[in-house]
Amino acid sequence: MVKEAELIFVPVPSTGHLLVAIEFAKRLIDLDRRINTITALLWKTPSSPHADVFAHSLVASEPRIRLYALPDVPDPPPLELYARAPGAFNVQFVKKISPLVRDAVSSIVESRRGSDSVWVAGLVLDFFCNPLIDVGNELNLPSYIFMTCNARYLGMMKYLTERHRNIPSALDRSSGEEELPVPGFLKPVPTKVMPSGLFDRDAYEVYIELAERLANSRGILVNSFSELEPEAFDYFGRLESYPPVYPVGPILSLKDRPSPNLDPAERDRIMRWLDEQPDSSVVFFCFGSVGILGAPQLKEIAQALEFVGCRFVWSIRTKTSEKTNPYDLLPDGFDDRVKGQGVVCGWAPQVEVLAHKAIGGFVSHCGWNSTLESLWYGVPTATGPMYAEQQLNAFAMAKEVGLAVELRVDYVSAHGEIVTADEIARAVRSLMDGGEGRRERVKEMKEAARKAVMEGGSSFSSVTAFIEQVFVS
Repeated sequence: MVKEAELIFVPVPSTGHLLVAIEFAKRLIDLDRRINTITALLWKTPSSPHADVFAHSLVASEPRIRLYALPDVPDPPPLELYARAPGAFNVQFVKKISPLVRDAVSSIVESRRGSDSVWVAGLVLDFFCNPLIDVGNELNLPSYIFMTCNARYLGMMKYLTERHRNIPSALDRSSGEEELPVPGFLKPVPTKVMPSGLFDRDAYEVYIELAERLANSRGILVNSFSELEPEAFDYFGRLESYPPVYPVGPILSLKDRPSPNLDPAERDRIMRWLDEQPDSSVVFFCFGSVGILGAPQLKEIAQALEFVGCRFVWSIRTKTSEKTNPYDLLPDGFDDRVKGQGVVCGWAPQVEVLAHKAIGGFVSHCGWNSTLESLWYGVPTATGPMYAEQQLNAFAMAKEVGLAVELRVDYVSAHGEIVTADEIARAVRSLMDGGEGRRERVKEMKEAARKAVMEGGSSFSSVTAFIEQVFVS
């Protein structure tokens, strides 16, 4: 009898990372019955205080995924660091929980010791958790890195290690037009679209540490598919002295993520309104779960919507209570002037909205989960990146593969810039008019994404190859 395997996942407890990690765990269990159990180690951070509630709701339907709660860290990194450099905060937190992870993994391994049926086969670590490769090495367990971003981002990390050997310093923001030869991109990448952390000394050092540790893993799993990023996956496929890179996406939660902020009555209001609109006639504005815009930028978007006159759903995030009426943040009389033209809301059920036949375009922050969701449903996007690696995603989608309309590719919300109403209106018109053939290309990529995860598809085969590696390691 072949022993069945248990894998131990260590995800970052933020919404986007946790959601994708658990969806990938479900896919592995569904695909191969030899994977007996997946245990996800779970911890809380000051930036994600309700991660445990969210995680339990995600695994409620899958008894073979179990959650293992780690004790609280007595001296977490300061929350001010998260506001300035989220990546550095995550890595510092991971280093602090390392002894707790070691104890938890040791306990799980010990519980399986002597079992004739199940063995612990390895660790699947979030990209920000790759310092925990040391725990795997200590316990003689292979470590695999799970990237919730794309293969071009992985190419950027590979470029950083090479650049650092010759120029061991953070990027210079003043040289924003400098073009960088990043592997996996067909075009040179302007410095200005690189992640903002690379311009901060402390955050840059964390990026370098993460980039260099990737080579110590047994394999790298990327939430993307080869048809979307052929050059990037081909590049890594040619590297002989680098871990195998597996395209395993798109990994999506097609049931909207549970949210305590979403009032069911508000969800019904949005969906009823969409049901009354013509096909592909509505533009959806949403800038992510933490995409908070100031009043001046909200005013420009409102003016643009009035200029264009198209139907819209606009999700506005605020720092205040979700009970705040979003219309109160907008110019006086806006709600009267656009009455019947659109819906302004706080939290929107993004997956349901994107799946609706009335949606014809998505003005997005270009977070990778949102990008994959838009491609899955064949909805073209306009790029409005705000933070993290979103500028790089925007550049790739608009400039590299022509699947998005460029609004901005280098906008950073923390810089206090304002994207004008005229810019927004031009992008929305182009988006809703088809964006120079982009709508057709997005529909083609939609079909490619769906084929990739079907039996015999590129990602299906790649996940199968990963599982085979698990059982021979």
